[in-house]
Amino acid sequence: MNLSAPSQLIFIISLVIAIIGVLAALGVLAFIPLAAVWIVVIAYIVLAAGCLMRGA
Repeated sequence: MNLSAPSQLIFIISLVIAIIGVLAALGVLAFIPLAAVWIVVIAYIVLAAGCLMRGA
C-alpha cells in the first residue's frame, strides 16, 4: 500500500471538521447533534482517506 500526502484541499477540510469537533466539545457549538468525539473521528477518516487515495 503506497501512502501519499493528502492534497491541500483535503487537509483543510479535515482541519475545519476537527476544529468544529473541538468547538463542540467546548460547548461553543451546542446545536450540533453529534458527540464531539465522533466529529473528530470523521475528520481523521477524511484525512486518512486523503492519504490513501492518490490524487484526491
